[in-house]
Amino acid sequence: MAAGPLQDSALKTYESDGFVLARHLFDTEEIGLLRRAAKEDRELDQHSFGRGDGEGGTVRLSLWNHPGNTIYGMFARCETIVNTAEKILQGEVYHYHSKMIMKDPRVGGAWAWHQDYGYWYQNGVLFPLLTSAFIAVDPATKQNGCMQVLRGSHQLGRVDHILTGEQAGADPERVREAEKVLDLVYVEMDPGDVLFFHANLLHRSDQNKSERPRWAMICCYNAARNNPWKEHHHPRYTPLSKVPDHAIREAGLRRFSDSGSDVAWLDQAEDKSARSLEESAAMRGGGQ
Repeated sequence: MAAGPLQDSALKTYESDGFVLARHLFDTEEIGLLRRAAKEDRELDQHSFGRGDGEGGTVRLSLWNHPGNTIYGMFARCETIVNTAEKILQGEVYHYHSKMIMKDPRVGGAWAWHQDYGYWYQNGVLFPLLTSAFIAVDPATKQNGCMQVLRGSHQLGRVDHILTGEQAGADPERVREAEKVLDLVYVEMDPGDVLFFHANLLHRSDQNKSERPRWAMICCYNAARNNPWKEHHHPRYTPLSKVPDHAIREAGLRRFSDSGSDVAWLDQAEDKSARSLEESAAMRGGGQ
């Protein structure tokens, strides 16, 4: 069964580094159910869309706003994950959204250096009181495009973001300077490992040029007290109903295609994060 929420020593690492890697947080049976469900789920596949990386590759992902009652929802609502998020953010949290990142063999694209709050700032979220849980569905290695992070970069504050291909990336000049003074960490993971990371942590990943897939599910949480001041394409405060960890096994292979719950899929045309950044840049340019 899931290992339970992180201990205080791990939270200190999160505070200093901007991330903490929890090894084997989910066991082989739990992560095996998630992998099988995701890779056989027609609805998850049908709602996927691509993001060009500006380097000739494309990242494929599916994104939904409400956790629902599928196996994905049980992961997003389970006490191990949610209680850890509440410890990190020091209070009640709600589900901001979840997504499945699908880096398929030989074609999975890169992600440019970015901060999640670089996107979410545009959504009326006043403070970077958000955290994400990156759950490794497949092994993540240097060869198949594992996440890379700059240790301690969350202390930089929010960095301006610009469009690179179809992705919004952090200001390259500032990133280059940060790379000179901060450690670059390749976060290699086994299935069932979970990386918790700060909304201002700079992170990226390379293209998957290997023969092995690199799928991951990312559950994002916002502090309840950080309710966005305007409506946007991700939810404002919505009470989150936690479930015990054993609910994952009980859900079995309940996929989106097996559930009637409305999870509020976010399709590419509705994801205005990059578009908002482009419009903001145009407005700044027009004022010069």
